[in-house]
Amino acid sequence: MPELPEVETTRLGLLPRLQGRFLTSLVVRNPRLRWPVPDDLEARLQGRVLQSLDRRGKYLLFDFGSVTQLVHLGMSGSLRFTLPDEPAALHDHIDWLFDDGTILRLRDPRRFGAVLWTEDVARHPLLAHLGPEPLTAEFDAAYLHAQCQRRQTSIKQVIMDAQVVVGVGNIYASESLFHAGIRPTVSARRLTRPASARLTTAIKQVLTAAIAAGGSSLRDYVHSSGELGYFQLQTRVYDREGMPCKACATPIRRIVQGQRASFYCPGCQR
Repeated sequence: MPELPEVETTRLGLLPRLQGRFLTSLVVRNPRLRWPVPDDLEARLQGRVLQSLDRRGKYLLFDFGSVTQLVHLGMSGSLRFTLPDEPAALHDHIDWLFDDGTILRLRDPRRFGAVLWTEDVARHPLLAHLGPEPLTAEFDAAYLHAQCQRRQTSIKQVIMDAQVVVGVGNIYASESLFHAGIRPTVSARRLTRPASARLTTAIKQVLTAAIAAGGSSLRDYVHSSGELGYFQLQTRVYDREGMPCKACATPIRRIVQGQRASFYCPGCQR
């Protein structure tokens, strides 16, 4: 699933070509995504200028003035630029056509993504209850420690909870906990203030490095240019079960938490 680094990489790739352009038309081939594409989407957006392209958690926010388009890539979605004569493939569900001839295409094989619109981003039910962005000052050691004191679940599950902090997906949670020296099974309530400080710093560093690497291409994710992300080549524990830790040579272990695989080093994460 595209997580914060992949969505941010997509945003950065789209913004230079789309900002300031107005939408001439929109082609919906298959409206049956996670939620049906609204019938009036084109009527709401056509002829409007894209003023900015922002991100909230894993949602891309296309600001068309008084109307904002929400795009979620789901499990397998990607947005990429395409040539005018490139035929749509089976899983190419939506095209956005702009005044300079640019065509943006949504590909979503599993159709778990979403394309919606709103006039009030802050109050939209998909966004209103999200936690802070991890790369902002709002997400700090004091905040994380306070959130952990209210929860008895494992620390990994807490930092993957979008109501606590957005965008820390499975791969980035495992990597952040390794860099902070915290085992993923530790109860959140046991997290000390120094440990909270290490973890918030690690999350920021891991996500920043992942954005610089273009995210992680584990399944269907590609950049808007069609290129792959390569953060998965830099991981210290994720998907390295049985391999020696790069820091201490202890074999990496794999466990399952909340139906998701967790990877950790028994030597470094005590």
